[in-house]
Amino acid sequence: MTATLIDGKTIGARMLAEAAAEARDLMAAGWAPKLVSISVGDVSAAELYVRNQQKQAEAAGIAFEARNYPATISLEQLTGVLAGLNADPRVNGVIIQRPLPAHIPVKILQKAVHPLKDVEGMHPASIGNIVYNDLALGPCTAVAAVEILKTLPLTLEGLDVCVIGHSEIVGKPIAFLLMGLGATVTVCHHMTRQVARHSRAADAVFVAVGKPGLVTGEMLKPGAALIDIGINRVAGRTVGDADFDSCRDVAGWITPVPGGVGPVTVAVLMKNAVLATRMQMEQYRTAYAAAV
Repeated sequence: MTATLIDGKTIGARMLAEAAAEARDLMAAGWAPKLVSISVGDVSAAELYVRNQQKQAEAAGIAFEARNYPATISLEQLTGVLAGLNADPRVNGVIIQRPLPAHIPVKILQKAVHPLKDVEGMHPASIGNIVYNDLALGPCTAVAAVEILKTLPLTLEGLDVCVIGHSEIVGKPIAFLLMGLGATVTVCHHMTRQVARHSRAADAVFVAVGKPGLVTGEMLKPGAALIDIGINRVAGRTVGDADFDSCRDVAGWITPVPGGVGPVTVAVLMKNAVLATRMQMEQYRTAYAAAV
């Protein structure tokens, strides 16, 4: 058996086209979507991500402004910048680029972004909504990974799924999203005994740990779907958390790295941007109607 490669670029392109159509409708209504990217200090680590986001935003008809602030900026000054963006009706979404200087805790910035402008889905309110199966502005990578699974010829109701990794913005949201779709989910983490015992029993495996080669073919049920969310640099190459060669010989479907979850994640970000714009438009209209 050789696994079918899941083409994230094609899935992402379809979603991007949907976002572009929605952006055109919003522009016709007088609400042109706009994203603002915030980076602090040395931008080299995030430069590739910012360029890719800008390219995809422009393809979807979404305005994109990249702002870089000096590493000496204080937390108070930066939260003040975010407060200004929250209040600006011309800005519909804010992206916090990482890494940040040590004196700027990313969680504080994520909380400072208004939930209606939280296109990354990182605000505690955005993540908490998933528990109630409210998928508006969900965490981009988690939503992208689940969207990929939904493209496969698998019945999600009752599907046995193993999620390896329990981070607040990827592993845990994936588990809640899948439970909302009716799947039976096992979550493994660094204290789980015999991870392979759980992964071999699963019809689909998600891995998001940041450890290259963690999942091998011996850890998979033959024919299972493997969604590899890891991004690691090894000997000048970008690889995932799975040993691709051994897993491909066992799995039924597998995401390559790069070219799998990544393109879909950016597409979800753009869909969140147009959704956030629509939500803000409706809120302003409701407030105006109440005022008059």
